[in-house]
Amino acid sequence: MKKQSGFTLIELAIVLVIIGLLLGGVLKGQELINSAKVKNMASDFKNIQVYIYGYQDKYKALPGDDASANAHLGSACTTAPVTTCAAANGTHGNGVIEGNWNDAAAADSEAFRFWQQVRVAGLAPGATNNADANYIPRNADGGQIGVESVSQLTTITGMTGAFAICSDAILGKFAKQLDVTLDDGETSTGSVRAVVSNTSGAGVTTALINDSLTYTVCMSF
Repeated sequence: MKKQSGFTLIELAIVLVIIGLLLGGVLKGQELINSAKVKNMASDFKNIQVYIYGYQDKYKALPGDDASANAHLGSACTTAPVTTCAAANGTHGNGVIEGNWNDAAAADSEAFRFWQQVRVAGLAPGATNNADANYIPRNADGGQIGVESVSQLTTITGMTGAFAICSDAILGKFAKQLDVTLDDGETSTGSVRAVVSNTSGAGVTTALINDSLTYTVCMSF
């Protein structure tokens, strides 16, 4: 008669404990990655405010709206490949960052020109040539980041303040965490609000945010 072999209860228990530890490590690692993404996105919103205030303090003008950018930024702004820091916009210098925060190629858009001017001024990292493939800044999930004046913002209605920073393609679960980190935790009110990506209108309430959908999050200040 052959002796049957197999795992003992102790061996099975050990295997289950090891599997549990491995799963716990994976989940914890993912949690840390998600937390790092939210912190990175929150930093984007805070840094753009620094770019605006730093540029205003130094040149007494708004980046993107600076009618004298070529004079302010000197040879760095007039030498190839950066040749047009001052956009050909008839309303340049009126204290408004005109154009849409997500303009991707409009050379006369002040929102698009914003990035060139803050970078040439040494306030922000990134490509200064607006034809560069990496000119448009992206968040940790690859969504576009931009800024425009609240007075003309249509992505999210009802926001107050002078300027709005918007960041797109943000998962719902991150949008909620961003609102908790930067504002009041309610994505339909306050200075931070969210709408479903590629839509516009009033902010979506936190209770209706779908963790697996992507959203555009805007912060006004």
